[in-house]
Amino acid sequence: MAELSYTEPKPKTFAGAKGDWELVIGLEVHAQVASKAKLFSGASTKFGAEPNSNVSFVDAAMPGMLPVINEFCVEQAVRSGLGLKADINLYSAFDRKNYFYPDLPQGYQISQLYHPIVGEGEVLVDMEPGIARKVRVERIHLEQDAGKSVHDMDPNMSFVDLNRTGVALMEIVSRPDIRGPEEAAAYVAKIRQILRYLGTCDGNMQNGNLRADVNVSVCKPGDYEKFRETDDFSVLGTRCEIKNMNSMRFIQAAIDIEARRQIAILEDGGSIDQETRLYDPDKGETRTMRSKEEAHDYRYFPCPDLLPLRIEQSWVDAIGDTLPELPDAKKARFVTDYGMTEYDAGVLTADISDATFFEKVAKGRDGKQAANWVINELFGRLNKEDLKVTDSPISAAQLGGILDLIAKGDISGKIAKDLFEIIWNEGGEPAEIVEARGMKQVTDTGAIEAAVDDIIAANPDQVEKAKLNPKLAGWFVGQVMKATGGKANPKAVNQIIAEKLGL
Repeated sequence: MAELSYTEPKPKTFAGAKGDWELVIGLEVHAQVASKAKLFSGASTKFGAEPNSNVSFVDAAMPGMLPVINEFCVEQAVRSGLGLKADINLYSAFDRKNYFYPDLPQGYQISQLYHPIVGEGEVLVDMEPGIARKVRVERIHLEQDAGKSVHDMDPNMSFVDLNRTGVALMEIVSRPDIRGPEEAAAYVAKIRQILRYLGTCDGNMQNGNLRADVNVSVCKPGDYEKFRETDDFSVLGTRCEIKNMNSMRFIQAAIDIEARRQIAILEDGGSIDQETRLYDPDKGETRTMRSKEEAHDYRYFPCPDLLPLRIEQSWVDAIGDTLPELPDAKKARFVTDYGMTEYDAGVLTADISDATFFEKVAKGRDGKQAANWVINELFGRLNKEDLKVTDSPISAAQLGGILDLIAKGDISGKIAKDLFEIIWNEGGEPAEIVEARGMKQVTDTGAIEAAVDDIIAANPDQVEKAKLNPKLAGWFVGQVMKATGGKANPKAVNQIIAEKLGL
């Protein structure tokens, strides 16, 4: 299957008081591994359980408890790496990242700094048809999540829920290749889409199962090109990290605000402090959280409780053989096989459930017509009702049945929309509903001709106007359709009216 061709978008330019600036953005996406058990224990990962009910002795850091690696989580990380066209490291190891926080019982986090499970890869981020940014992925490493501090249950105390402690995370670290707020949000959306196709993360941002730390810096036009030539980060300016972003809209807003803050400081003669910041959507600002730590601040060292991971290439290859068709390949195939636009293919492949539903509808039918009905009628109604395609009252088989009736000429497009409404509300088999309710369109040219003759005879003035201006023939079409209850075959109606009026 041939790939679609793209050109890179231009970087977004911010106008300061004293000159233009460009943005440089790198992202660290934290994706919760889709696994029923945690990374180093057999405790459940079920969301919404009672506080501290999914906590093993290992998660609680009880004395003498040793972690045991969950092989399935390793497989999911490898699967994700292959989906991002990344190198899989046959040797990887875990390290301890030491810091104190109330919801981190061990006093350290088991992560991977020096030898991650996945190496360099890439993601193609679609901005618009024919325009995409290629973003390099630097690494993916496995690590355990921390717990959750709860501050709104008591005015004087905070509580700790350790249910998330030890849940497996994949941290997907990009290179600083992203050049604007919209690109950053699109990149996170693309990562989410790929992981959902792979089944390695459900991508639920509301539950915190996918969140992002955003690194933002500004530089003068031309400096980024110097960086790409030399890999010298100093030309990009000092970066600030905005933590725990779990909304595409907030990611865009926070980047825009942070960029303008840095530009104002620099143009006023100040300097940017490397730090971690939080985004406050209510105040429309980012604020200091803490100074940005470096690796040595965490006193990283190899985890003494876990042996290095050594995996076989044959195991990696076997995982690769099970990969599904991924979004970019599916999108290109939809354009080729169904003759649809790149935009429509993008809409239909945005979610794997949407793509699967469409292909069931389109099988053995006109692809363009199927795409039109799925995108406009079905998705439009689902959006209105705030439903997902998996919750659709109309099945792919039922929608396909409607299209079959249109293709056979049993119903018109207008009748099809009425039929869609009936099935949405009441269910049923399309052909049976049409037969039982007398919804078949009138294809008897004699009956249609009689209706046309009646309309023409009753409206001589309108006939003369139509002869002078053929566009007015549409009025007769509307009248005939009204007289036949919308059941007349539109093609036959237009043809007969044109003959009768001599158009």
